[in-house]
Amino acid sequence: MANALLQKLVGFNPQTMKVRTEIIAGLTTFLTMSYILAVNPAVLSSTGMDKGALFTSTALVSAIATLLLAFMAKLPFAQAPSMGLNAFFAFTLVQAMGYSWQESLAAMFVEGLIFILITFFNIREIILNSIPTNLRHAISAGIGMFIAFIGLKNAGIIAANPGTFVTLGQFTPTSILGMIGIVLSGILIAKNIKGALFYSIIICTLVGIPLGVTKIPEGFMPVSIPQPLGPIFWKFDFSHFCSINMVIVIFTLLIINIFDTIGTLVGLATKTGIIKEDGSIPHVKEAMMSDAIGTTLGAICGCSTITTYVESASGITEGGRSGLTAVVTGSLFLFALLFSPIFLLIPGAATTGALVLVGVFMIDSIPKINLHDISESLPAFITIIMMILTYSIADGICLGMLCYVIIKLFSGKLKDINLTMYVLAALFIIKFIFS
Repeated sequence: MANALLQKLVGFNPQTMKVRTEIIAGLTTFLTMSYILAVNPAVLSSTGMDKGALFTSTALVSAIATLLLAFMAKLPFAQAPSMGLNAFFAFTLVQAMGYSWQESLAAMFVEGLIFILITFFNIREIILNSIPTNLRHAISAGIGMFIAFIGLKNAGIIAANPGTFVTLGQFTPTSILGMIGIVLSGILIAKNIKGALFYSIIICTLVGIPLGVTKIPEGFMPVSIPQPLGPIFWKFDFSHFCSINMVIVIFTLLIINIFDTIGTLVGLATKTGIIKEDGSIPHVKEAMMSDAIGTTLGAICGCSTITTYVESASGITEGGRSGLTAVVTGSLFLFALLFSPIFLLIPGAATTGALVLVGVFMIDSIPKINLHDISESLPAFITIIMMILTYSIADGICLGMLCYVIIKLFSGKLKDINLTMYVLAALFIIKFIFS
């Protein structure tokens, strides 16, 4: 009876799957990706948002989105705020482009609604097919390097210099802790320790106590009721919504989210062996829909865009094959709400290792770029390097796409440019003229 119910709800097949294996897989996935509970509040709070409320939002929305995926798609995957799009939110939209965090949340809310619509009407294939494959790989790699750069900057390992723009920072307790985090994260991952990034953050937080980096408040208690969402809940500002810049921002959010989700789903589905002979993924529409709903709910709760996590592969490696794995992971995110004081102790430098290693994982798309055709490799290179040098994911994508259209146009390779790319190029030119 129980097995039949589990099969109906989450796709658990008692003939080929074991409950114990699914539980262990869900726990493994949670440990591997739980670093987001420390990193996401640290990144988003740099915009002035309340860090305690952000922790609650991160845990709650990750739980809801993962449970939605479990019951809708019946797949052993987990969802949480995107490590690329939280950086886009904090460092591009707010710090570089000057939008308030309330305006940025409004953009993410609208992007989530659009994602729901294009998923429902199967329009995502049209958008996906409009962006050249090499630029997709470049966007992923560029975001990875951008995230790593943010980690190095936040720890003071990289510092500003008026003569050279950037330079090696001073050896301070904060930068030393960041370096320890990078090396420690690498060692733990090299030793195939499950939850390596999570353990690295915890160890660095403890090491930060004698270094004076980790500050323990008076009357500290490790367990408490969840911090209220009030300071960031439903805080939308649509005052600057009708502008070409905001249209481009929403489109950029949409494109990154689509590529991030599709790429991860394909990779994880391949690992589980569920891809059909025609290359299709079972329940992919439901998985995309849970992502879209999670993103919309996330914006309402004051959280950045949700995506499917590649760290789900750790649970799959442990044998997770059904939505029961995702149920366990989502439930653990809810349980983590009680331990917000511990996670909020974590200093930014303690997350440096996680940010740098996430960057390392994301550059695995570089070998997939066609480096032998300059009309393909140059736009890809521009996309990657300009994300870092302009400190803007959006500008990197805009410049990369513009470069692609121009070099293809003047080298006589018109067949490589589709109508959508021409429209995007025109929008980007207008953006740079009037921004």
